[in-house]
Amino acid sequence: MAIPSDSEAGPNPKPVEELEAESATNDEDRGEDEDEIEEEEEEDGDDEEEAEEDETPAAQRENINRLFRRLSGGPVRLRVQDIIIRGNTKTKDALIEAEVLDAFRSACSMQELIQAAGLANTRLRQLDIFDSVSITLDSGPSELPGTANVVIDVVEARNPLTGEFGAYSKPEARSWSLEGSLKLKNLFGYGDIWDASGAYGFGQTSEISAGVSLPRFKAISTPRTTRVSLLSQDWLKFSSYKERLLGLSVGLISTGNHDLAYNLTWRNLSDPSHLSSKTIRRQLGHSLLSSLKYTYRIDHRDSNLRPTRGYALLSTSQFGGLGPDSRILRFIRQEFDVRGAFPLGFYNAAVNFGVAAGAIMPWGRGFMDSTSPLPERFYMGGHSSPICSLGGPTSLLGFKLRGVGPTDERRAILTKHGEDEASTSSGRIASPGGDAIGGNLAVTAFADLSFDLPLKLFRESGVHGHMFLNTGNLVDLTLAEFKNFSFRGFLETFRSSAGFGIIFPTRFFRMEINYCCILKQLQHDHGKTGIQFGFSTPKVC
Repeated sequence: MAIPSDSEAGPNPKPVEELEAESATNDEDRGEDEDEIEEEEEEDGDDEEEAEEDETPAAQRENINRLFRRLSGGPVRLRVQDIIIRGNTKTKDALIEAEVLDAFRSACSMQELIQAAGLANTRLRQLDIFDSVSITLDSGPSELPGTANVVIDVVEARNPLTGEFGAYSKPEARSWSLEGSLKLKNLFGYGDIWDASGAYGFGQTSEISAGVSLPRFKAISTPRTTRVSLLSQDWLKFSSYKERLLGLSVGLISTGNHDLAYNLTWRNLSDPSHLSSKTIRRQLGHSLLSSLKYTYRIDHRDSNLRPTRGYALLSTSQFGGLGPDSRILRFIRQEFDVRGAFPLGFYNAAVNFGVAAGAIMPWGRGFMDSTSPLPERFYMGGHSSPICSLGGPTSLLGFKLRGVGPTDERRAILTKHGEDEASTSSGRIASPGGDAIGGNLAVTAFADLSFDLPLKLFRESGVHGHMFLNTGNLVDLTLAEFKNFSFRGFLETFRSSAGFGIIFPTRFFRMEINYCCILKQLQHDHGKTGIQFGFSTPKVC
């Protein structure tokens, strides 16, 4: 949009409150009820300072009172004549205009313009490329009464390159990880954000990824993201396999509560120990994941670390098998997660509760007797907080990582070298243990009571106590076996735990020290009564 040449639109327009007050004063002096905004010309120098000194505080208050009376008396007709953008040396004008145009286009009164200015300010800040954003309403050309110019002043990020680095502990896996990321903002002036991240886990997970995101692409107003990642995960201790992935993820839709993404991933499962169970061995080797994933998320809780009121809902649907290749994994996966919180009115106490459920099933030729892919199955256990982990039926305090659910016995180990695996008469067989193979159907539920601790130091720092109760179940069923599924038997095999602890919320993570008591577990589960430490990072929360 062209910058107006009208001299009354000076370089330093006044804020909307001062502008309206002057307009109301002029209307009363003239005795006319005109819907227009006039601004006195601002000049740099001694004359301007003297004029401002002549206006007493009493006169300013009177002007403001007249403004409020005029606004409260009904809509003040006003429309936008032009949008003026200042301060953007790298960012394209078209990007800023596209972000704010819809907000101002429908505004036809001063009240609506003020609301539109607030919405436009929020949209520009969400681009994460400006240090500050200021929006001012200036009077329009004198020959066009009842009009206003919108002046947008932005300050671009002083340092477009930012980075983060941290060390995180996973007590349930007895491992540490080093994680770092770099982010380059607005490289080409289109609000583009380039980022690269890496994580190295001592003995379990390593990841390198890079991506770019755009707030809009040409006529498409929804954000676009593309990411390439290389991931290596070591599950030998829990499931006797290592996993390597090379993947491409493209965000197709991201509007409000809706997200749709396409994933293309090459995956390789290997067993260097040669001790994996039959279930694991059947799925070793290369495979291809080509899937669409849709996520619907609502989160109206007042906090992610310590909610005291509100609710949250997450629904994730994934359809795998887009393509003709025989190695493509074909499955349908669905999960729900519901959270709620309400205050009790004393000691800042609040009750949090939640229910999560998920199911996965294969599709394609022979799907009735086939099994779902191992990495896409549901696994339960670990020390992550069920309050933070809004992501499906996975958390069950008191149980080790992948410590709940079906297992398959590993290969036996003979103590004498050279003996055949099947001959057991002349040598002892070491206990092989079992591989966690996950499940196709999972359900979890929890209730948590949080409260302030009596010490003032704890209350001021956010440290608080809680008591909790968790329950959940995980089963592995093929579609052929599902006809014999017993809902009563499913309920009778629920695992459960209870306990209490102290929570230390910080800016970077939420740490918990809990005493967990296992109320019920089955033969092959790995639950333990005692003190446990848990960490939940903001990315999970």
